[in-house]
Amino acid sequence: MTGKVYKSTGSWYVVKTAEGKTWNARLKGLFKLDGITSTNPLAVGDDVDMEAENKEEKTATITAIHDRRNYINRQSPSHRMQHHIVAANIDQSLLVVTLKEPRTSQGFIDRWLVTCEAYHVPAVLLFNKCDLYRKKEEERFAAWKAMYEAVGYRLIRMSVHTGEGLDQIKDLLQGRISLLSGHSGVGKSSFLNVLFPSMGLKTHEVSGWSGKGTHTTTFAEMFDLPSAATTIPALPDHSAAASDIGRIPVGPEHNAGASGIDRSIDRSLLERPLLPGRIIDTPGMREFGLVDISRPELSGYFPEMRALAGQCQFNNCLHLEEPGCVVKTAVQEGRISPDRYISYCAILGSIEENNY
Repeated sequence: MTGKVYKSTGSWYVVKTAEGKTWNARLKGLFKLDGITSTNPLAVGDDVDMEAENKEEKTATITAIHDRRNYINRQSPSHRMQHHIVAANIDQSLLVVTLKEPRTSQGFIDRWLVTCEAYHVPAVLLFNKCDLYRKKEEERFAAWKAMYEAVGYRLIRMSVHTGEGLDQIKDLLQGRISLLSGHSGVGKSSFLNVLFPSMGLKTHEVSGWSGKGTHTTTFAEMFDLPSAATTIPALPDHSAAASDIGRIPVGPEHNAGASGIDRSIDRSLLERPLLPGRIIDTPGMREFGLVDISRPELSGYFPEMRALAGQCQFNNCLHLEEPGCVVKTAVQEGRISPDRYISYCAILGSIEENNY
């Protein structure tokens, strides 16, 4: 029998079949996927084959893992040289951002967006806690909204407490598998509880002395959402990843990363019949480290830089000190945001020189 992984607790996995039956399953032996050294060979969203161990207790053994059409991975927080797969086989990524209590940095946002671009996962930024905004936060939101929408990303302003933006997001979830991520304390669990009260997820307040969130969700987990639409709404018009449909990626390295996974868009997403939405809630992250992305490849995952690909004087231009760089010219002329360029340089500096 086959099923989809809904929850991972390390050694055991909760797997649901197409008939809606839930099994507690464990891996048979060791799996090595696509040559990836990962702390979790199996992730939420994976499709698997199983053999029943005990039908009364609903326990099974996972015998095979189906090929992934995509995944989101990050640097393992506990093992720097290993990767951690956040989720697999997703249709869109929703990053919850807060400008205070706690504050999400632009660097964190851009690292997440780079990863979504690398695997052609449409990304949407959800700016939560807008009811707390004062003049400073309103100005920052306006600046970031202009900056990110200018390069093709969709932003939704929301508040769990006032309900602003929630209906819009609820429609966006229908018929898709969505990955929900963000720092600890940004309100992911509160957001899900308001939209879908039956979930009853635990929530914690942000630490008063540190201003940082506490980890409420321990393991990634997928939830089935009640259907509230008869058609699948169009993918966000401002999604940079969605705008890549039908476009030839820049350079051969954009077709497959160091892992060998195909990073082209899955056109079958546009042809699927309507299914109830599913959302993957993930543990809050302090940091987000990139993996499988080289220094020459990085600019291709900034849409505003990708649009200028091949126009620099040197084919291997990193857009730093090289002469004849059209990207630096675009920054000077205001066609590329200086803040986005600074973020690019910071991320570039964090990638190992030999990461090719």
